[in-house]
Amino acid sequence: MAAGLILACLGGVYTVESGGQLFECKARGVFRKKELSPVAGDRCEFEDGVITSVEERKNSIIRPPLANLDVMFFVVSTREPFPNLLILDKFIAVCVYKGITPVVVLTKNDLEQNTEIPLIYGKTGIRVFVCDYENDDFSAPIKEMIRGRICAFTGNTGVGKSTLLNRLSPSLELETSHISKKLGRGRHTTRVSRLYPLFGGYVADTPGFSTFETEQYAVISPEELPACFEEFSPFTDKCRFRDCTHTKEKGCAVIAAAEEGIIPRSRHESYKVMFEEAREIKPWDLKNRPNV
Repeated sequence: MAAGLILACLGGVYTVESGGQLFECKARGVFRKKELSPVAGDRCEFEDGVITSVEERKNSIIRPPLANLDVMFFVVSTREPFPNLLILDKFIAVCVYKGITPVVVLTKNDLEQNTEIPLIYGKTGIRVFVCDYENDDFSAPIKEMIRGRICAFTGNTGVGKSTLLNRLSPSLELETSHISKKLGRGRHTTRVSRLYPLFGGYVADTPGFSTFETEQYAVISPEELPACFEEFSPFTDKCRFRDCTHTKEKGCAVIAAAEEGIIPRSRHESYKVMFEEAREIKPWDLKNRPNV
């Protein structure tokens, strides 16, 4: 029996890394009975080309299927496509909920500078990296964050995820595409969930998204949502009412902080939209939600 990390799955065949070697394996039929599908990022045991068990996951996402993520890099472009902060904030909230560190990477700054995004997310404690392909040193802090971690790069279709990864490691040779002038977004070029060993860690390039429904990734209750906006935490205990929703109450310290600019207004606006969506979640959805 050997232990390893699943790097990819294609056509029911899993690529497992163990002891610096790669093995092709299939999964035991018992996984289907348990409605469990091993995915990239799973730590497993295997024997004679068969995965026999999968360790309990600390988290997972469904698009693409990945497990045990430590860091999620959100690649955001300054133009074509323009940033959608609500979608970004929804995904960041899911990461915080699942214990994944969110990082924002700003691309195409050479085409149109954007000072708003670094300012907004700098106030939240989320790290923001601005890509400067003319400067070889721009990638050093990104590579350091990858070291020793399982990471994924995601973002709206066409923002340049694969281009960024190719600049970080040209040996990847990931497929890229041009922006569709009609749709204002790129064609999907990432088709397989795969972890690439890079810089002492692992990296996944994920399919781009053009829309995002938070509940597809995590069902977060209205009571849990404030904790997913970590910049709220210094103020939530200072509200006038203990059951404050931080949306419209008088004496709300979170609202006051947003009005003063301590909490970015766009983040608070995103929170209010997400709170109203969370209120529509049915009790049985909360009861039957997955643990990761």
